[in-house]
Amino acid sequence: MRSKFSLTLEDVHRIVAACRREADRVGRAATIAVVDGSGVLMYLERPDDQPANSVDMATGKARTAAFRERPSSSLEARVKERPGFLTYPNAIAVTGGVPLVYQSQCVGGVGVSGVADDDEVVAKAGAEALSGE
Repeated sequence: MRSKFSLTLEDVHRIVAACRREADRVGRAATIAVVDGSGVLMYLERPDDQPANSVDMATGKARTAAFRERPSSSLEARVKERPGFLTYPNAIAVTGGVPLVYQSQCVGGVGVSGVADDDEVVAKAGAEALSGE
């Protein structure tokens, strides 16, 4: 049997705060989703000016990063080479999801939508807030 780390709500708040700071820096409001290592939603924030579909996008990006233990952008790149990867279950092949890693274990994912080309930059800021403890 092995022990496995898991996210706490305090961890999630630190991740989201870092995402917000980075989104503010690039001048946009972001929809932010954080999932645990099983892909279960722990936190969702959708600013007033973000469309409803940003919820599914951010959550899907976070789950993709958690399940694959790598950024959702890597699946996006893989699909360009081999379109069959679009059938990967419970995944969105779109940039903006980053795995959350603590002591070399993937403990979840953070997904960002609504910041256009900076979705992944904002998500990375959140992931770094966890890994940089």
